[in-house]
Amino acid sequence: MQTLPFADLAPTPTEHFKLYFYAAVLHVIEQASQSLGSREAAFEHFPFLEGYYDELAKQGLEGLATGKLETWWRDSLRAWEDRVPSHLPLRALREVSGLSHAAVSLLLSIGLIEEDTRFGLLFEVVQGIPGQHRPTLGLLNAWWRESSDSDEIRTILRRLQELGLIQVVNPDAPRVEWALQLPGMLWDALRGGVHETLTPWAHYSPSAQLATYDELILPDVLCQQLARMPQLLEAGEVQALIVRGPQHNGRRTILGAVARMLERGLLEIRGLSKTDDERWHIVGPLATLLHALPTIVIDLGPGETAELPPLNGYHGPLGIVLGKQGGLHGPGAECAIALTLDMPDVEARRLHWQHGFGSHPVSEFDAICERFRMTSGNIRRTAGLAQSYSALAGRTAVILADVQHASRALNRQALETLAVHIPTTGDWSHLAVGEETLRELVNLESRCRHRERLHSDVGPALSSQLNSGVRALLTGPSGTGKTLAARLLASVLQKDLYRLDLSAVVNKYIGETEKSLNQVFARAEELDVILLLDEGDALLTRRTNVQTSNDRYANLETNFLLQRLESFEGILIVTTNAGSRIDDAFQRRMDVVVDFRLPDVAERWTIWQLHLPVDHAIDLSFLREVAVRCVLTGGQIRNAVLHASLLGLNEGGMMTTAHLETAVQREYRKMGAVCPLRSSQNRSYA
Repeated sequence: MQTLPFADLAPTPTEHFKLYFYAAVLHVIEQASQSLGSREAAFEHFPFLEGYYDELAKQGLEGLATGKLETWWRDSLRAWEDRVPSHLPLRALREVSGLSHAAVSLLLSIGLIEEDTRFGLLFEVVQGIPGQHRPTLGLLNAWWRESSDSDEIRTILRRLQELGLIQVVNPDAPRVEWALQLPGMLWDALRGGVHETLTPWAHYSPSAQLATYDELILPDVLCQQLARMPQLLEAGEVQALIVRGPQHNGRRTILGAVARMLERGLLEIRGLSKTDDERWHIVGPLATLLHALPTIVIDLGPGETAELPPLNGYHGPLGIVLGKQGGLHGPGAECAIALTLDMPDVEARRLHWQHGFGSHPVSEFDAICERFRMTSGNIRRTAGLAQSYSALAGRTAVILADVQHASRALNRQALETLAVHIPTTGDWSHLAVGEETLRELVNLESRCRHRERLHSDVGPALSSQLNSGVRALLTGPSGTGKTLAARLLASVLQKDLYRLDLSAVVNKYIGETEKSLNQVFARAEELDVILLLDEGDALLTRRTNVQTSNDRYANLETNFLLQRLESFEGILIVTTNAGSRIDDAFQRRMDVVVDFRLPDVAERWTIWQLHLPVDHAIDLSFLREVAVRCVLTGGQIRNAVLHASLLGLNEGGMMTTAHLETAVQREYRKMGAVCPLRSSQNRSYA
């Protein structure tokens, strides 16, 4: 009974690659033999070729006529392929791209030096070009002319270049001297070698490492839609699946689960924003070789649109990851279905926290689930980091403070390029304001605490208009406690407070300010921090009649902010000293408006008591006179106390009446006003 060719080879991508690799080596041996007069002469010049030929002879080549060697190898290779039902990268690429056996053999010949550097010396000698270790266009045309006409060889090479399978190393050289190479990641994929991080812009996850459908934590409606998706994608009724939502919220996990249901891996591509980027050519063949779902991750700003070029060398579904903003067009976006993944609710967060903590003991678990409204990915990252903080403190169980420290570490990484962290301590007892102002601040605190439940306790008409965002405007004169109120709100809610850094956000280039604002709003939503827009009238100004291009672009920024405020799902505090300058449309979109007025006598007395040190030598009668006569704001009282403290420190003692009097007079000089305090010579205290 005759043994089938290559019967002892395992049915794997690596063995398949070897067969095509040896087919290319066989062709090179035959062509080198013709160039040097005989096979023996070729072996004499390049002894390593004899070792390859001995390996080839073991497969049954011995005794075959020279002209039939390559034909026998090709037919035997095809017969071996027919016996392998599983995915073979080279076969998949050949079939999808319509490549012939000669084209694949030519492709492997170009890459021989990647596997064995000794072929570099062979190419250098045969081509007669010192230092040129890669095959040139002229050599390939000459060596493949007998198996195909020269026009066909040029067509094959052009097709390989269009697919991104080969690249020209020296495009400035004469065309016949163009040296060709294969991209390293494609060569690894051709030979069956798989690495998770292929390049900084491409990451591969094999099917076994992806989440299963049953592991997903999603709303019921989304689960039902996702269960039907593989059938639609396989049938070609849907060509692309777009998943929108915040960052780190499971968008790629969903596409990974879909890929696994399709028995594919996941090829994640990011950073390719322009259609003329040469890297696009590699994506299609790479996805085919890896048998992966190509997933394009795009981060678009407001009003931006991305074009997805066709993926040559790939036939199959496409995954696209998008944020809330931006649109798509092009062949890749046709026949697409979009799914939106919202922030997880309390019950979903509970499941994510359970998964993140695993078997690690946790106290205050219910409070953690309620308190931290974060994306699913950030929950799991925070859970892991919180366990480290717990261990660092010598505790066996994670407490709420550990989770807060962990979330703050994530905040720093994502937010501090566009916003500044503001320390927060204290409660409402540290704020001296009018009764009505305090009542509104307490209402604001309540609105923040119940923002996720509020929509379920109102009628359907109102419920449909609500989201989880809270937008508050604190308006009043400078120094009346608006920023302090924002800090105290963050403290009582146990949330981090970040002040928007306008110098990092505002940009002179058109559209850049909106992109930066959208980025900081999105990060604040995902990380569940309070965002403070101090002196907000700088951004929320009234729209003007368009008389110049500057007016038009300023109005565009205002319109974007109006839309973004309406969709914002976090907590935003806007403070302003000039409420009249803020566009009415902004004020209508504010959930809570708190008016701060100048403090009255009783409030000023309280502010003085809150700011002065416990130990001081200030006469209380003088302090009462200051509270009654000196109409200062909270900010001015703070400055006066700081200056009086410095005077006391300079004299080596505690703060005295004289120090405070000097500090108050200094504040009035700064205002350009006359201090109403009586002269110290005319002052007497019983």
